Amino acid sequence: MSKSFIAKIEEKILMMSKSDFMDSQEKINDLLKERLNADEKSPKSIFKSINFNGTQVFTFGDKNAKRVIVFIHGGAFINEINYQHHLFCLAISKKLDAYVLAPVYPLAPKYTCDETFNLMDDLYESIISKLSKDQTISLMGDSAGGGFVLSFCQHLKETNFPQPNNIVVYSPWVDITLGNPPYDNDSDSILGEIGLREIGKSWAGELDTNDYRVSPLFGDNSDLPRTLIFAGDNEIFYKDILKYYENLKEDGVDARLVVGEGMFHIYPLFPSPEAWNAFKELKKEFE
Repeated sequence: MSKSFIAKIEEKILMMSKSDFMDSQEKINDLLKERLNADEKSPKSIFKSINFNGTQVFTFGDKNAKRVIVFIHGGAFINEINYQHHLFCLAISKKLDAYVLAPVYPLAPKYTCDETFNLMDDLYESIISKLSKDQTISLMGDSAGGGFVLSFCQHLKETNFPQPNNIVVYSPWVDITLGNPPYDNDSDSILGEIGLREIGKSWAGELDTNDYRVSPLFGDNSDLPRTLIFAGDNEIFYKDILKYYENLKEDGVDARLVVGEGMFHIYPLFPSPEAWNAFKELKKEFE
């Protein structure tokens, strides 16, 4: 099946606006240096947020809804949550009748994954301690955020916290080592291997880049909850996602992979017929 006209236009626009630091060693080095010295600012939005231990957490929907979803936004661990994420969280809250929380987590290069794990440990504990017996909790994320969700659920096995009821991730970044070259940088309209490698090292900090906390591809998935993965077969992460999906099945996880034929990175977050079909698959997951 060929891409819809809308998806083709979106992909062309994304390709034209692709960040140049994704394909340039010099420019990614300059960007990381600039971000390291930049002042921190809280993202502005028309949407509501709460303060959790000094961290801004955007909220969508009724907090008494039967479904609670924690959404970890993408942005290659260096870009803040944006209106695309906000609108997607709003849509999820309405379509799934859910209460969605989207934390503004610490970003590279000022911070590493350690700070975000600490934040998520506290936030997750706080949320599950307040759940009623009729409420469920799901973890969801896109791109880098999707990879973090998978790492976090592997990490939960080392804590006293229960797993969420299910996991949903969109184009998750599962291997920051990018250890399975060659990668088709020209076909991906958003990401590039050069930029991703440097950002991944920054996010890992003192950890090895093949540590499961930054590259869930190398982690233990046994006992993870039901997992739904969306991916486009025209994105740079696709073959790594396929490998991770195979790992899930080998580890006995009830996993499902929905592939957008000819589609680009995080395509379900963009308005198109393909995204509407993805929403139908998402609703099946929560029926």
